[in-house]
Amino acid sequence: MEAVLRNLRSTAELLAVASLSCEVEQWDKQTLSRAFHWARYCEILFSRFHNNTAIRRTLEKHLQLTNQCLVATFPGYTEVTFSDLSRCQHMLLVGLLNNPELPISITKILFDTGGPVNTKQSEYQDVTSFCSRIIQCKSACKVLSPLTGLSAVGADAEVRGLMLMERLEALLSQGGEARSTEHFLDSVLQGREGEAEHFCVVIAAALLTTKDSAAKTASQEFLLDWLQTKNRLLQHMCSALPISHIINLAKEHRKFKDAYYDVLKKWASDMEFSITEGEWVQTSTNQTAMSYCKLTEHFKALFSACPSLREDVEKELNALKISDGDFDVRGLSVWGDLLSALNS
Repeated sequence: MEAVLRNLRSTAELLAVASLSCEVEQWDKQTLSRAFHWARYCEILFSRFHNNTAIRRTLEKHLQLTNQCLVATFPGYTEVTFSDLSRCQHMLLVGLLNNPELPISITKILFDTGGPVNTKQSEYQDVTSFCSRIIQCKSACKVLSPLTGLSAVGADAEVRGLMLMERLEALLSQGGEARSTEHFLDSVLQGREGEAEHFCVVIAAALLTTKDSAAKTASQEFLLDWLQTKNRLLQHMCSALPISHIINLAKEHRKFKDAYYDVLKKWASDMEFSITEGEWVQTSTNQTAMSYCKLTEHFKALFSACPSLREDVEKELNALKISDGDFDVRGLSVWGDLLSALNS
């Protein structure tokens, strides 16, 4: 029992360090893996002894003594109860995300999209396994924060979106330079080749979390401002996500709606009429592929979701058509053909 109590104390201290200490600056993947290992150990303790009255009382008393010491050592420390041990891995994850001193290298691991490992031998040695286990637990979503309704993207994207919001709130709450927060987004969300589509869903999930605090609203505004500076990522997002998700974002955020409309205009302006295909086709090879038919679908969905936008958009498209010569013949102006398609 002495070893169990010693391990329990060490894990409570670990949770305090993870959330409140600058010591996490020195953590590497091995340190992180060991931390999740001990958090999992405490979850096993809870599972094994929560119905054993005598042992539970002993563990609770030891936790109380440990909490007293930690409250005196770490300003802002929140006491750990015996019931908290049932979700110790999740507490560790949230604590790390809320620690502004967490290094980018560790943040990348936490946001890693790699799935859980398959071999029993490494089951508790690979940190992505721990994060995957948390993601697979639906209660994790409820503990972090509610979503306004993006369950179709799956629990993985939901939880990573909430993780993203937690991290942004922590960084912005320090009142430091915006550059460090931008660096975090650049490093984590654009740091892996071939995973842009996954991160687009994560960004969408983050932007659709419930605005239940001023800090969350500020974090979403920061994320939107950053996204508007990443033209290729924004275009990929508008192309890769289902139109229904894009429209939800447009209805929720005016900045996104305006950026979305600009993307649609960009796609249209890069099209030329192909005589052989009898259709407008994209000429630029430096952006996400978009067909004329799909472009029309996007415009129609935007009009349906934001009726007040329709009049202004039609005026602008008509002005662009006039600048092309104001012809009513199909194939001479993409703007004129769009207007015809949207009004048909």
